[in-house]
Amino acid sequence: MPSDEPQLTDLMHLGREKVIGAWRVGDVIIDPGPASCLPAQIAELERRPPRALLLTHIHLDHAGAAGSLAARFEDLEVCVHERGAPHLADPSRLLASAERLYGADMQRLWGEVLPVAPERIRALSGGESLPGGLRVAYTPGHASHHVAYLHEPSGFAFAGDVAGVRIAAGPTLAPTPPPDIDLAAWRESIDAISGWRPAALAITHFGSYEDVESQLGRLREYLDEIETDAARLDEQAFAAAYRARLAAAASDATAATYEQAMPPGQSYAGLRRHLERARDAGS
Repeated sequence: MPSDEPQLTDLMHLGREKVIGAWRVGDVIIDPGPASCLPAQIAELERRPPRALLLTHIHLDHAGAAGSLAARFEDLEVCVHERGAPHLADPSRLLASAERLYGADMQRLWGEVLPVAPERIRALSGGESLPGGLRVAYTPGHASHHVAYLHEPSGFAFAGDVAGVRIAAGPTLAPTPPPDIDLAAWRESIDAISGWRPAALAITHFGSYEDVESQLGRLREYLDEIETDAARLDEQAFAAAYRARLAAAASDATAATYEQAMPPGQSYAGLRRHLERARDAGS
């Protein structure tokens, strides 16, 4: 396989396939995943050491292993949006926020989260061109510090979570955990990704898809639906509606994979926080 052909490693999160994937293009890793999944990729990384990590955002399922890899590979550069950079250097606030969500499951889910030395971090704002034919866009909505990367030689858009969750033959859904979901910004970020005219969307949860405009269109529709659901339903009813969508479009096994990748309770909490902020801003 050519060195610049995007490659996906299934990190087998908690032993389940197609929950979290780490992308590689040449000597660059995009979103290495959590430290709990390092055994799934460390042998290959030792054989072909990466030059850089490109993080779409700092959530632990995408970037939790960044500090561990920076400690192992002493020349590794870590690229992240400027709003996320301080939390890589000092992850204490990030971990405190995550512990409120995951409690005693933190270690089992994500493993050890180490800091990255500030001098190893390259802060991005969007608009940069990186070595290897990679362009950067600022794509908030799922997170205020989210970026996406277009690999121009292949046409792959490494879109993190802003292009949604799509597993096997299942539907396109949107992960909306707290703390800083912003649906208006997310819709603008979808437009930015579409404007690249990518050949494929490469997403963490899970895989690559060439029907780009169809996927992005379904994502827009889903954002509209869950915004309405979160405004009118309680958490239990929201979760029931989420599971009904999956039951109509995915096998039981695939539905379980979706729930591991994006638990409905967390999606509801993020949306309610977004709606409350919007209400307060308009009052």
